[in-house]
Amino acid sequence: MNFVKEMEWRGMLHNLTAGAEEQLQKESTTGYLGIDPTADSLHIGHLVGVMMLKHLQACGHKPIALVGGATGMIGDPSGKSAERNLLDEATLRHNQQCLKKQLALFLDFDSNAENAAILVNNYDWMKNYSFLEFIRDIGKHITVNYMMSKDSVKKRLGDDAKVGMSFTEFTYQLVQGFDFLHLYRTYNCKVQVGGSDQWGNITTGTELIRRKVQGEAHAITCPLITKADGTKFGKTESGNVWLDPKKTSPYKFYQFWLNVSDDDAQKYIKIFTMLPQTEIEIVIGEHREAPQHRVLQRRLAHEITKMVHGEAELTAAIEATNILFGSGSTSSLAELSKDTFLAVFEGVPQFSVPAQLIEQGVPIIELLATHTAIFSSKGEARKMLQGGGVSINKSKVEGIDTVVSTKDLLNNTFILVQKGKKNYFVIEVK
Repeated sequence: MNFVKEMEWRGMLHNLTAGAEEQLQKESTTGYLGIDPTADSLHIGHLVGVMMLKHLQACGHKPIALVGGATGMIGDPSGKSAERNLLDEATLRHNQQCLKKQLALFLDFDSNAENAAILVNNYDWMKNYSFLEFIRDIGKHITVNYMMSKDSVKKRLGDDAKVGMSFTEFTYQLVQGFDFLHLYRTYNCKVQVGGSDQWGNITTGTELIRRKVQGEAHAITCPLITKADGTKFGKTESGNVWLDPKKTSPYKFYQFWLNVSDDDAQKYIKIFTMLPQTEIEIVIGEHREAPQHRVLQRRLAHEITKMVHGEAELTAAIEATNILFGSGSTSSLAELSKDTFLAVFEGVPQFSVPAQLIEQGVPIIELLATHTAIFSSKGEARKMLQGGGVSINKSKVEGIDTVVSTKDLLNNTFILVQKGKKNYFVIEVK
């Protein structure tokens, strides 16, 4: 496959240097992506670049994922208005191992294929490189005029800049440029991919390779992804959407994709899945015929949740979604893990009752109107129970004399009460 053409139709191509497409068509080529190691998990903002590497490998090329241990100690000025916190080596090493596990969900690191992926950390070749050696071997090849012309520098030094730029951050593009030179020399790496905000840093690398070793290397960038309303992609009210299930549950991860707009879903299904063009066009067509069924969002959420969290967690996320929106059963509710249950019913009114109360058995009216405030009075509770409007754990309560006991506990801890069709309450037994 033609990598550049694949990026084009998927909306993942922003810019590329002259000759980049020809290089990739000429031979199997090694290309790399730099990844910020300032956390021990990727978030979905990283996924555009990671998907570029995945497509690069699918097209027969060799991907390198570079964890920026050294550059993580400096801080990249691109797109930033201030310096970031710097990390120590122990934290960076821990983060590197966590990131590799996640990258292995997308890239083949372990096969015997010639284009198996490689993970590297630029700290390994920078840690023993002295400052004097660096400015002698690298600094003299790139002029200050050239460095000042980069947009990432201009924005931090312009009249509107709220905060200046330290020398440390100013040198970032030289360090990243040296990474490209090192990978060019070590792995014959001729392409660097990244977001459009990285264009200046990447082309510093191509220029350094040209000046230092008279080599030819290329830059390929993707657009920065935004939502249809112009706001930042990947952010929610609670922050980043992480790939680590401990930071963002598979259910919440699935829900994020399920709830994107129609316009965004049409864009994201091309970027964040490996579905071929013909299949994507079919799904888009089905969605247009009946947008209320959200076919596009469901397929997008299905594909990416399966890729990141696996089939079992995808199934659990779908079951949890069905439970919340009315079609789930008591048995499917009972199968939810504690973490998924809490994620599904986050924000639902919660009450606590002592374990002794449930162990001895408590009349349902007492539980709902005395020990909790799910109903304001016993009379209101009795009336709704008689009308069949109350469910415990998705099962309709048949009579007002029902006794709630330990057999009704989910995960030995929770009772889910449903009042009417849409009003949920969680009782936690402590």
